[in-house]
Amino acid sequence: MRAIFTILCLLVSSSVFAQSAAHERLKVMQANPASLQAAIAAGKKASFFCANCHGEGGVAKTSDVPNLAGQHPTYLLEQIRKFGSGERIDAFMQGLIKVLSDDERAQIALYYSSVGVPPSVGDLALATRGKVLFERMCVRCHGADARGNALYPRLAGQQQPYLQKSITHYRDGTGVRNNPLMKIATAQLKNDDIVALSHYLTQLP
Repeated sequence: MRAIFTILCLLVSSSVFAQSAAHERLKVMQANPASLQAAIAAGKKASFFCANCHGEGGVAKTSDVPNLAGQHPTYLLEQIRKFGSGERIDAFMQGLIKVLSDDERAQIALYYSSVGVPPSVGDLALATRGKVLFERMCVRCHGADARGNALYPRLAGQQQPYLQKSITHYRDGTGVRNNPLMKIATAQLKNDDIVALSHYLTQLP
C-alpha cells in the first residue's frame, strides 16, 4: 500500500501545470523582496470579496469552506486557474474569478500564502491516532508538517468539520470531491479513522 501512495504522488508531481500568464506574473512578483511585498499588499486589497466566505486573512468563517491562509502560492494560483476555466466546478467561484486580471490572481495567491494559520483545538487521543494514520498514508504528498506544497494543499490548521467532510467525500467519491487518486488513497479509511485524521490535522500549526 505504501508503494501505491508513493507512485500516486510521483504521478501527480510529474504533471505539468497549465502555464498561464498569471503563473508567469507570479514568478516576476517573487523575483525580489520589494516586488513581493508590493504584490502581497495589492493582493490583500484585491481579495476583499473573498473574505465573505474565506474570512479575514483567509481563515474561513465556517466549516463549509477551506482556509486559504498559509497555502503555497503556486498551489493557490493553480486552483484559481481551475475554477476560472471550469475544471473545478463552482458557479459562484467561477463568476468571481473570471473578473480578476492575471496580476490580481497572482497577487491574491501571494497574499494568502503570506498569512499565518492559527491551529484549532483537537481531541488529544484522537489526534495521537490520527498522527499514525497521517504518517502512514498522507505524509508523502502533503509533507511531514501537513503544510503542503506547489502540488498539494496545506491541511494543517484547517477546521476539523471541513477536514472530516472533505476526506469522507474523497473516499466516497461524492459531491465535488471526486478525485480518483484521493479516492484510492482514502479507500481503506473507516469513518473513525477519518475523524482521528481530522483531529490531528486541525491542531497542527
